[in-house]
Amino acid sequence: MAKERIAKVLARAGVGSRRDCERMIEAGRVALNGAVIRHPVHLVDEADLVTVDGKPVAGAQRTMLWRYHKPAGLVTTARDPEGRPTVFSALPKSLPRVISVGRLDINTEGLLLLTNDGGLARYLEHPAQKFLRVYRVRAHGRVNRRSLEELSRGLTVDGVAYRPARCTLDRVQGGNSWLTMALEEGKNREVKRLLQHIGLRVTRLIRIAYGPFQLGDLKTGAVEEVANHDLARLLSGYFRKRIDEAGEAG
Repeated sequence: MAKERIAKVLARAGVGSRRDCERMIEAGRVALNGAVIRHPVHLVDEADLVTVDGKPVAGAQRTMLWRYHKPAGLVTTARDPEGRPTVFSALPKSLPRVISVGRLDINTEGLLLLTNDGGLARYLEHPAQKFLRVYRVRAHGRVNRRSLEELSRGLTVDGVAYRPARCTLDRVQGGNSWLTMALEEGKNREVKRLLQHIGLRVTRLIRIAYGPFQLGDLKTGAVEEVANHDLARLLSGYFRKRIDEAGEAG
């Protein structure tokens, strides 16, 4: 095995995203062969002993990805200072240590991707990949088709620039409308803020797709692993990048 940067190895071992691992190193939580390190430039291979908070880190695992149907009422964080129930406390105990690909707000339902590979999480989250996040939205208020066209050109709201969002009106039920909305970034509370800007109040929000991965008929609260062959096929770009980086490191 060629030597690799320690933060990358930690991320692939499921400790966290590469950025999270770099923060752990800077905080003095990581030791290499018994000596605490504080900079992520260190290179390691399988012969090195790496520990986090005094606990040995297993070698890089096979990259795995799960689809999870997040119910409303859970926060997407490992620990919540307000004591609210979390996604990770609700997951089956049989799952290995996983991290989420981005987050969903506490009241947002639907598809949340989970992985044991911090590098994959970062790849999926990065705007450069242009993975669409698709939502079904129930909103209260009168839908103005011109406003929906305005969303498709991109907007700046309260000083925050949002990329173009594809938004279609599916049906109207009394004072409520159901829409389908597709975004390339998924900034914090982006759907709610954009629709509020055009006079709509979101009353239900369900993510139905993230890039090539679909919620489908996955039941609320259920977790399902993406099969190896599907993962390799759908994310071939990521695995090619891994191979190229390994070649450069060698």
